[in-house]
Amino acid sequence: MEIRRIVPDLTLRDRDASRRFYEDVVGLELSMDLGWVVTFSSPTNETAQLTLMSKDATAPVNPDVSIEVADVDAVYTRALAAGAEIVHPITTEPWGVRRFFVRDPNGSVINVLSHAKRR
Repeated sequence: MEIRRIVPDLTLRDRDASRRFYEDVVGLELSMDLGWVVTFSSPTNETAQLTLMSKDATAPVNPDVSIEVADVDAVYTRALAAGAEIVHPITTEPWGVRRFFVRDPNGSVINVLSHAKRR
C-alpha cells in the first residue's frame, strides 16, 4: 500500500487567528481554504501539512488524522474484511477526494483518502 502523506486534523475555532498563527509564527503557507476546513503546508516540503476544521461538511464527526493513500478502495475493502468500525462510508466528495472514516483500536477517527480520478 502506497501512503502519500499523513496529516494531523485539529479543531478550527478561529479561522483568522489560526491563519495568523500558522503563517506568521510557525511559517506555514495556506494551501487550501474551503471555509470549514483549511490546510497549511510547509513552503519547503508540501507533504508536511496541518489541517484545521470547524465541522466536517459531510461526515458525522471530525477526524483526528488524515492518511492519503494511492488506492482508497483497496484500503476500504481491507477495513471491512478486518471488521473495523466504519464511521463514514466511502464517498466521492464534491471537493475532489474519495474517502472514508474508520475508528482505530484506540478510538481515534482516521480519514483515509485518495484524490478522486478526473473524468
